[in-house]
This record gives sequence, C-alpha cells and structure tokens, in this order.
Amino acid sequence: MAVAAPDTRAVVSPLGTRPVPIRTALVVGGLLVLGALGLRLADPQRVAWVRTYLVIFGSLLIQALPFVMFGAVAAALVEVFVPVGTLERLSRLPRPLQLPAAALAGLGMPICECGSVPVARRLVQRGLMPSAAVTFMLAAPVLNPVVVASTFVAYRGRSTLWTMVGGRFLLGMLVAIAVGWLMGARSADRLLKPNPQETHHNPVSMGRPEPRWRRFFGHLGNDFLFMGRYLILGATIAATIQTFLPASVLGGLAERQLLAIVAMMALAALLSLCSESDAFVAASFVQFGPAPQLAFLVFGPMVDLKLIALYAGTFQHGFVRAVVVGAAGATLAGTLWVSVVFG
Repeated sequence: MAVAAPDTRAVVSPLGTRPVPIRTALVVGGLLVLGALGLRLADPQRVAWVRTYLVIFGSLLIQALPFVMFGAVAAALVEVFVPVGTLERLSRLPRPLQLPAAALAGLGMPICECGSVPVARRLVQRGLMPSAAVTFMLAAPVLNPVVVASTFVAYRGRSTLWTMVGGRFLLGMLVAIAVGWLMGARSADRLLKPNPQETHHNPVSMGRPEPRWRRFFGHLGNDFLFMGRYLILGATIAATIQTFLPASVLGGLAERQLLAIVAMMALAALLSLCSESDAFVAASFVQFGPAPQLAFLVFGPMVDLKLIALYAGTFQHGFVRAVVVGAAGATLAGTLWVSVVFG
C-alpha cells in the first residue's frame, strides 16, 4: 500500500504571520491614549517619578537590545552552520582535561542559556562524558564572546570594568566546572530523560530539506523574540526597583555583603534574563559592589525560572536540585572571595 508523502504546506512559519485582530489593536490603542491622558492630568511630582522610570527603562532597553540581536544572529549561525560533531572531539581528550576544555568551548559557541540545553543533550547522546556536557551547558552562556562584549560595554568607563569582565569569565568557568565535577561519572541513561519524539521525528526524510537561509531566519526570529521579551521584563522590574524602592533600603542591603550577594542571586533567578543583556541590568544597581553584581551575572545564566523548567523536562530526577545547589554554593563561595579581595 502506498504511503502518502507528508503535506509540507501545512508547516507554519515559526515567526507567525497571523494578522492582529482589529479589537486587539483598538484595545492597545485605547490603553496608550488613556495612559497619555493620565500622565497629562497627573500631579507634577508623579510625572517626575514616571519620567525617571522611563529614562531608566529606556536606557536599559536601548543599550541591551543590540546585543540581544547579536546573540540571536550568532545562535542561529551556530544552529544552522556549525555541526554538533565539532564539540564531540572533546571526548577524545583525557578525562581530566574534558571539563576545562568543555567550559572554554563556550568561546566558540555563542549560544544563549536556553540554546545550550538541547546542545548538551545532543552531546551526551553522541558519547561526550555527561559531566563535560553539563559543564559546557553552564559555561557557554557566560563565556561566549557576545556576553563578554556586552559586559564590557555595560561597565565601560567604570573603575570596576576589568574586575567585572574578567571576574565574570573566570568565575563562570570555575562554577561550571565545579557543577560538572559534581555530576561525577553519572551515565547518559541516569542523566537524560527519554524523548520518544527523537526516534520518530525526521522532518526531511520524505521531502526536500528546508533551505539553510530559511532555517537561519526562522531561528533568528524565534531567538530574538524569545530573548527580547525577557529583556523587557527584566528592564521593567529593574527600573521599578531603581525608581520606587527607597535608596535607604537598597543602601542598607548593599552594606550587608552576604545578604546582598544572596539577594542579587535570587533576583537573577527570578528575572530570567538572557545572558546577552543581563550585564546592563546588573550595572544599573550601582548601590551594590562588584561581588553582588558578579553573583547576579554568573548565577542567572545557569539557574533561573525558565532554565529550571528546561532542566526538569530534559534531565532525570535530582538534576535540578544538584545544579541549583552546586551553582549556588560555588557562586556564593567565589563572590565572597571577590568581596574579600576587592572590597
């Protein structure tokens, strides 16, 4: 019996092309008009608060958005043009060298934290030592060149520039290696959850392969929109804290180094920013010293709300707890040493 070829015309563009309903457009337009009228009729003191909020929010967005675009372009290039087999060569190295090499591989793989999870899964399936794959997964979003460049731009002109750039790179690598080491000799079967779709899904076996340029722009659009919404959320929360939280509260928290580090780690996990833009948010918390800001920049790309969901769906039971505890402990210890050295 003949088998009908799949209908490729049913594939929907990942960016979506559905027109915006008229009702939705009217609601959004109405809200914008009401907001503008409200600002005009508001008390002048309130307007000053709103202006401060908009200045902080806008500056964060304008500075970070180009790096989100650069990160999306780099991730799409890696996804489409760089074979996963490039990283599989790490398995040929002696075991003691695999973890540091896996961490440094992030320099050549500019992918965000969400993109590093499926890459790590693929590497484990192709024979890379699971602890090395986990090390790469955690290090790539911190060590990749786009993130290094965004951190440099966010802190340029400050006396702590090289402390933040170098400290983030070195501490991120050490924390990733520490968590990879905690995985020990765990096998692939004990690390990964089975995914039935992997054995049945083959999108090009029955038809023409999708052109690379189309795949590139599909990944680019998806990654940019995905990371952009988290940037907007992070900028909104950061601007709200900076504008409406009394300076005395932030100052009092910043004076207690241990509490400040823990608070910035928790904030990074809750904001769930992309690593290409989080340096601009961290740099806006000028009340805090280098150690709490480094805690934000190192812990956030390894553990946040969206990543916890990805980890839980990709890895076996117990992995999330091991990563959270390992990354939190190593980040806390490292940043406490930074506070001792740099004050």
